[in-house]
Amino acid sequence: MSPWTSLVTASTLLVYFVLTINVGRARAKYKVPVPQMSGEPNFERVLRVQQNTLEQMVFFLPALWLFSFYVNPLWGAGIGAVWVLGRIAYAWGYYQAAEKRALGFAISSLSGIVLLLGAIVGIILSLVSK
Repeated sequence: MSPWTSLVTASTLLVYFVLTINVGRARAKYKVPVPQMSGEPNFERVLRVQQNTLEQMVFFLPALWLFSFYVNPLWGAGIGAVWVLGRIAYAWGYYQAAEKRALGFAISSLSGIVLLLGAIVGIILSLVSK
């Protein structure tokens, strides 16, 4: 197990935890009671950031670990760190206005795709070299 890949995984979970706390804070600020999921647009954007990040984590974390195992853990962690920064930029932009989420989305999506494609190539090379 790579400590660098583990650090990126822990960072991902920490970012997600903060985003989840932000939802609770937004519920209080905009007076949106549980289990309500809509209402004030500012609350909805905070909620969407958390939900979108959860959706992306399901794709990102396996790609990160597969890339790190079959290609290179240091490169995997580096690309994974870019994904984490992309999600932070995504949240920062989306909290302000939906239109401002594009850069963070692009950064995290591109880095996630690089991890997935790299993992697939690494797995195939591992299979054919046996």
